[in-house]
Amino acid sequence: MLMSNRSRTARLHYLANGFRVLSPGDHVLCAISGEAIPLDDLRYWDVRSQQAYATAEIATKALLDQ
Repeated sequence: MLMSNRSRTARLHYLANGFRVLSPGDHVLCAISGEAIPLDDLRYWDVRSQQAYATAEIATKALLDQ
């Protein structure tokens, strides 16, 4: 039986211009809201803290709160 990546949280290593998949999945969770972010829609993350963000607004707030 093949393992499906549907509804499975991926583990990623965030890089400056992309990310590397450490454990396969179809989404990651927003560090602030907890919202599931499909990997195809992932646009915002922080390399230093290795956290993903669902929207530009959430990413900006997280950056300003540091």
